[in-house]
Amino acid sequence: MRTIGEKIAAQLKLGDLIILSGELGAGKTALSQGIGRGLGISEITSPTFVISRIHNGRVPLIHVDAYRLIQSPGVLLEFQDLDLPSKMSEVVTVIEWGSDLAPLLKDEFLEITIEFISDTERSLDFIPHGPRWQGFKL
Repeated sequence: MRTIGEKIAAQLKLGDLIILSGELGAGKTALSQGIGRGLGISEITSPTFVISRIHNGRVPLIHVDAYRLIQSPGVLLEFQDLDLPSKMSEVVTVIEWGSDLAPLLKDEFLEITIEFISDTERSLDFIPHGPRWQGFKL
């Protein structure tokens, strides 16, 4: 997953939004770590309890884990409190568990769905939203 993340990072630019979907343990954070490594960031940990982390690197990254937010009755207000739109043009943003939240931020984003094939294998589905992501390939 980390290697795939690095390959994705090679195609990213400031303002890009990546949404990661999949079951618990599917590899969303590992993919985020690979994206971070590809952007020049070495220490990416899951922001499950802090919700959002800003990482400085060659290209800055905001990494959001919306799992706890989507469990909350006040999900929209709490998500708005992150104030992501004010920073998004200056960073790459990766949101785990963010498929329902992405349209609140941008019309253009790449959604990556991760599914278990076996204990050691995963299937990734790349779903482009908007012209920026049409024809995306690794």
